Amino acid sequence: MKKNSQLTLIPVMLCFFAMGFVDLVGIASNYVKEDLGLNDATANIFPSLVFFWFLIFGVPTGMLMNCIGRKKTVMLSMLLTVVALIVPLLHYSFATMGVAFSLLGIGNAILQTSLNPLVASITGGRNLSSTLTFGQFIKAIASFVAPYLAIWGATQVIPTAGYDWRVLFLIFLIVGASATLLLGVTPIEEPKPEGKPSTFGECLGMLGTPVVLLSFLAIVCHVGIDVGVNTTAPKILMERLSMSLNEAAFATSLYFAFRTIGCFSGAAILRMMKGRTFFAISMCLMAVALLLLFTEHSKTMLYVAIALAGLGNSNLFSIIMANAMNSVPEKQNEVSGLMIMGIVGGAVFPPIMGFMSDQFGQAGAIFILALGAMYLFTYIRAIKE
Repeated sequence: MKKNSQLTLIPVMLCFFAMGFVDLVGIASNYVKEDLGLNDATANIFPSLVFFWFLIFGVPTGMLMNCIGRKKTVMLSMLLTVVALIVPLLHYSFATMGVAFSLLGIGNAILQTSLNPLVASITGGRNLSSTLTFGQFIKAIASFVAPYLAIWGATQVIPTAGYDWRVLFLIFLIVGASATLLLGVTPIEEPKPEGKPSTFGECLGMLGTPVVLLSFLAIVCHVGIDVGVNTTAPKILMERLSMSLNEAAFATSLYFAFRTIGCFSGAAILRMMKGRTFFAISMCLMAVALLLLFTEHSKTMLYVAIALAGLGNSNLFSIIMANAMNSVPEKQNEVSGLMIMGIVGGAVFPPIMGFMSDQFGQAGAIFILALGAMYLFTYIRAIKE
């Protein structure tokens, strides 16, 4: 690690915090559903609008990094994120929220594709997985506070602003703009691309590498479960315990609180434990969580299940990403782009879960999450020691 890498990581970690803005879509879609009188299937379009763009922009962003560099690509993503946060503050309707979530998804797709390789240019090797996990811890903090900011805005009188729950967009806007400025003035040394930049076809062709393809599918399932629990947990409490939305919104914060705890502890544990072993333990926690969510009607046990889901899902992304990037170290930009394409799982899972919950209740949505978890169990053997 370079001598200046510790200070250099500060603005980078602030960008990880901005990366967490995307998780506000879970609680936001629930408030939009209530405000506009939507059903589950329609409300779940919003998470899909966010995560659909990861499929479109993942590989092109990897190619863009080869042309303009990793830091400039991160800067572009942060500017798009700032614009996305401004839109709901100017006008609130189904259409404008769709525009805001789409811009947030595009910005986040570019950010997640470029930020991980930027971290790899600062620290790498065995420390890469641990550093990425710490970044996920910072990201989880933003995910954790979003529901509380929405609840605070929804339950407080703000006569001068009038943003109600949307005050979280204003607060995140201020943080995002500050992170953008700080990164802009921070010098970061990047490795120069070796050889001829890969074409779009060559990037997609890397899916022919078994570990890359398996990792891509693992990201699809991991993010699908993450967004699914984020969006569905409040609905489970509302369905089984007759809670109001403001009461049930605590479930989202509980999930991200334990996801934050898991990321923080995981950053240290991954320096001592093999990634494959830690991944297996995490998946066992996830299996118990989904079983409890499917069967329990007790508030205490449902809270335990949501907490276990947060712990189980907290370190999967960094292990999968590090495993894929370290498997093809000479093509990290391209591999990162492919892995970020896998975040489209956040667009694939919610509509299916919405349809299943409209037909069979929230148990139907949990069944879809269980299918994703089953694949992640099979991925364990693809993780290098």
